[in-house]
Amino acid sequence: MNHQLLANKKGIIFGALDENSLAWKVALKAKAAGATFTLTNAPVALRFGNINELAEQCQTSVIAADATNTDDLEKLFQQSMEELGGQLDFVLHAIGMSPNVRKNKPYTKLNYKFYSQTMDVSAISFHKVLQTAYQLDALNEWASVVALSYIAAQRNFPDYNDMADAKAALESIARSFGYHYGIKKNVRINTISQSPTPTTAGAGVKGFDQFLNYAQKMSPLGNASSEDCANYCLMMFSDYSRMITMQNLFHDGGFSSMGIHPDVL
Repeated sequence: MNHQLLANKKGIIFGALDENSLAWKVALKAKAAGATFTLTNAPVALRFGNINELAEQCQTSVIAADATNTDDLEKLFQQSMEELGGQLDFVLHAIGMSPNVRKNKPYTKLNYKFYSQTMDVSAISFHKVLQTAYQLDALNEWASVVALSYIAAQRNFPDYNDMADAKAALESIARSFGYHYGIKKNVRINTISQSPTPTTAGAGVKGFDQFLNYAQKMSPLGNASSEDCANYCLMMFSDYSRMITMQNLFHDGGFSSMGIHPDVL
C-alpha cells in the first residue's frame, strides 16, 4: 500500500547491499511512501553489491562513504543536502560486520584487531554519523534516526559473538545521543531490535538456520519479516512517532517477552 507517509521527507539510507538487505527493503518502501533520499555504503561494499540497481529503481544516487571515516561522512551529508535540497528528515543506520564471526573465531579466542573493527563498523560508526550530522546541523527539527539492532545486546546468544557487544554499544549510543540531539533540536534517535532475518550478514552467523526456526516457534506472531521491518522503519521516520526517542524497540513477533513455548518443549 502507498499512503505517501513520507511525502516531502528527505533522508539517507546506509547499508543497502543487495535484495536481501533490510536497508534495500526500506529504500523501496520509502520511495513508494513519497520520500527522497540518497543511498550510501562503503566503497568496498559497493564493488560486491547491486546498490546501483536499487538507485535506479528509487531514482536517486549512490554516494560512497566509509561510515568509520568522518571526512567521508561530512562529504556524504553535505552532498546529500545539496542533491535533496536542504536539511534531512531521516537517517537509517543498517551497518554491521564482524571479522571474528566471518573467520569463525570463538568469543573466548577473539582477534582483538578484528574486535576493534567490529566495534568501529557496527557501533562507533553510529556515533560518528550522529556527531557529523550534529556538527553540520544536517537534520531538520523533529528528524528521526533509526539504527538496526538485535536482542543479543540484552541476552546471550553465543554464536552471535562480538556482534552482541557491538549491538549493546549501538543501543547505548542511541540513548546517549538521543538526549543531546533531543534537547538541541527535538531529533529522535531509536534502535529497532529485529527478529533474526535471512540477510546476507545474518546468514553468516553459525547455526543461523536452526535459530531462525527456533525463533519462529518461540514467537507468538512468528518472526517479523524484512518487509515488516521496513514498514516499521517508515513509521518511525514519520510524524506518527514524533514523541518516541532513546528507545530500543523490539520488532520480533513477541520473542523478547517469551520464556518458553509449548511447541519448543
